[in-house]
Amino acid sequence: MEEEVFTDINGKVITLDCQDHSSFCREYVVSSPKVSFWKVMGYTSTVWLVAYAVFFFIHNTAILSTAILITLLGMMVFIHFVKVDHETLLVVGSLGVQVSYSYASGRETCSFIEMSKIKDIVINEAIYMHQIIYYLCVLLKDPSDPNAVSGVVPLFQSSKPRLNCLVKVYKSCQEILCKCS
Repeated sequence: MEEEVFTDINGKVITLDCQDHSSFCREYVVSSPKVSFWKVMGYTSTVWLVAYAVFFFIHNTAILSTAILITLLGMMVFIHFVKVDHETLLVVGSLGVQVSYSYASGRETCSFIEMSKIKDIVINEAIYMHQIIYYLCVLLKDPSDPNAVSGVVPLFQSSKPRLNCLVKVYKSCQEILCKCS
């Protein structure tokens, strides 16, 4: 069986891994491409060359020290807080939905939404950078009005998969939600 290729909204290849733990429990992992070593080296070299050129004319070593510190701190912040390697959606029919983010530094964050608070999981559309994109989201029930929506929790915010990937996850999530209702 040929494996389907998925891309994000920018055309970069992403991977979708679906694991069935049981008929009421499925896990979806969307993985983004790793940080390119050559891209990081290019940015670092550019910043350091500009700093060295400024140093050459001004003869102030603080310029070089500042450039080195800024690039190192910038890379650490990017890897620890911005660059998400894996986004995981775990749907457990009787309990709820867990969303996890694994960052390039190894840091992980998780959030859980109880099934009693979930109204539905839908594919929504939005305008993003002069184009229309689709995203998967969890609609939360309004406690005062069961027919109303109190909030929206977008999923796969970092990897931004295209519609073909979202449809596959959506259909699978709907199977679990239908079994539980």
